[in-house]
Amino acid sequence: MTLDYLIIGAGPAGLQLAALLEADGQRDYLVLEGADAPGAFFATYPRHRQLISINKRHTGTDDPELNLRLDWNSLLTDDPALLFTAYTEKYFPSADVMVQYLADFAAKTGVRVSYGTRVTRVSKNGDLFTVEAGDQSWQARAVVVATGVSKTYEPAIPGFELAEGYDVMSVDPRDYLDQKVLIIGKGNSAFETADNLMETTTLIHLAGPSSVRMAWRTHYVGHLRAVNNNFLDTYQLKSANAILDGTVRSIERDGTGYKVTFSFSRANEVVKDLHYDRVLACTGFRFDASIFDDSARPELAIRDRFPAQTEEWESVNVPGLFFAGTISQERDFKKSTSGFVHGFRYAVRALHRVLSRRYDGKPWPFAALDATPDALTAAVIERVNRTSALWQQFGFLADVVTVAGADARYHEEVPVDYFATAGLFTADHDYDQAFVVTLEYGPEHDQVDPFDITVTRVAQDVPGQAHDAAYLHPVVRYHREGQLVSTHHVAENLENRWDRPEGHVRPLAEFVGRCLSGAEG
Repeated sequence: MTLDYLIIGAGPAGLQLAALLEADGQRDYLVLEGADAPGAFFATYPRHRQLISINKRHTGTDDPELNLRLDWNSLLTDDPALLFTAYTEKYFPSADVMVQYLADFAAKTGVRVSYGTRVTRVSKNGDLFTVEAGDQSWQARAVVVATGVSKTYEPAIPGFELAEGYDVMSVDPRDYLDQKVLIIGKGNSAFETADNLMETTTLIHLAGPSSVRMAWRTHYVGHLRAVNNNFLDTYQLKSANAILDGTVRSIERDGTGYKVTFSFSRANEVVKDLHYDRVLACTGFRFDASIFDDSARPELAIRDRFPAQTEEWESVNVPGLFFAGTISQERDFKKSTSGFVHGFRYAVRALHRVLSRRYDGKPWPFAALDATPDALTAAVIERVNRTSALWQQFGFLADVVTVAGADARYHEEVPVDYFATAGLFTADHDYDQAFVVTLEYGPEHDQVDPFDITVTRVAQDVPGQAHDAAYLHPVVRYHREGQLVSTHHVAENLENRWDRPEGHVRPLAEFVGRCLSGAEG
């Protein structure tokens, strides 16, 4: 039998897509998982077992959509019992809870998963894929890879093999008693490791060519999180530890320890030999493309860490090969949140709609509206005040209102780039106008210290200054006949409620009215 979809990987992305397909009840699909249970990545990582994805149960509202803004671990479901917040009150929960949650999600949704089925080869002949696992094989019209970044990233450093990888190093602080330790890397795994070892080591150095970037400044949650930054105090307050800015040139054995040749980027001593008892590598992860033969091998991008993808999350060189989950972040790398559950759960739902549109001819779901300024404005305001998808996938997913005469249609959670290239046309809706609604931070929002009170901030709820707002706020772009004509910024608001009559609603309604009348642009 030829499957419609074959999903590789039963992590959160694979399970999310499978649950959506299962709810459809109209397509033949199967998930192949190499481990004996779902979510195998979380059985090992993070090594110190604390997730940095927030889990806020007490939100002050019973609106499930709003609550997802503060719940970064749940998959999308209509079953309240399958929300991650029902499992623990911990703000930064244990990875063990995620393992149990994913097992329950798989069981209760009834998704079709073949466990203990490790894929060994993916090939393509004509329009069909063949996926092999040992002596078993399946054929499918489309393959969705949701395996995550499962291989450690190894930079081209001579002697790097002498370092202990994040995946195999000991996490017992007593194993590093009275030792000098170098950690290569400046991300969360490196700082998480340093935090764990500060009480038992004599010193710790963190090294890497890039600057430490704080998530609270860049708004990219993959940058250093405050929960992992205790090490910064020990460096800046001169407590034995340090951050080295520059490049590790080589690692060599030196008696019972290691000699590391380091090239500094900001110090007078250009190159220096440093000596350590241990060298740990916390350099991140990459996509493993080893299962693909030449007929189906995807091109890679971003230092070969991710598969290169189109705006439909499809391989740029292998038609019918799609990607979901953390590897889909190639589309918004270090800009939005596709690398994390709270981002890619919406991207997976959008992928499901992309696949349904392509293979089943189903239009993107929409709600019909009257094509009047008041009706369109009310719909936009209602959505931006509640949506979790646009909130989490800022600047990446959009609500799109298309207008053909008196017929207006409201489409939710459309990838911005997908709309730009594919549009949302149907046989009975040949629109010539569109409003693209996103939530976005302001220009150069990551260039200033958000805690510096000397920095001038625009006044909230003042529409005339809204285009300079640094904080997350709605942006509405008007397109006519496929061309961007005009842009309206809705004034930022501390409570993230954009419904003040004079500050938010009236300026937007006036903008929409000018657009519909042809006066704008």
